[in-house]
Amino acid sequence: MSNHIILWSTLLLPWLTIFFMKKEEIKRFMPAALFTIIISLLIFDIGITLKMWVVKDNIYPLNEIVPLEFGLLPVTTLWFLKFFYRRFWLYCIVQLVFSIGFAYILQPWLSTRGIWVRVNATSFLALLPAIPHFISIYLYQMWQEDIRGSITYKN
Repeated sequence: MSNHIILWSTLLLPWLTIFFMKKEEIKRFMPAALFTIIISLLIFDIGITLKMWVVKDNIYPLNEIVPLEFGLLPVTTLWFLKFFYRRFWLYCIVQLVFSIGFAYILQPWLSTRGIWVRVNATSFLALLPAIPHFISIYLYQMWQEDIRGSITYKN
């Protein structure tokens, strides 16, 4: 399978799953999904700057960016918050399992494909930013819920 097919698939296919989600749920959790993209881009850029990993293959126009950050990660955030929001510990366990799979299975596979090659990072080191990342997403969603709850509409 071509690397470009893999990259386009991780960008586009996850978004097709949101057709199975209610419109209200998408509206409710989309700010957290967008927050996920921003934080993921920061983590990824810091990793490139610190020479922890290098992007070897990409798709236009996403140079130096792995499409996971615009496809798979925000969509999984939508689904995780849909099923596990208001159950913090269950959310943390599921996110940790997902992050371990990402760090120990998906990233090494991307590296063997020559898409995203680790230079000075082990799987454990790649996993470390995931914990504050998914906790910050949950806290951001709590903040969003507080904002939505405090808005009063005038006729």
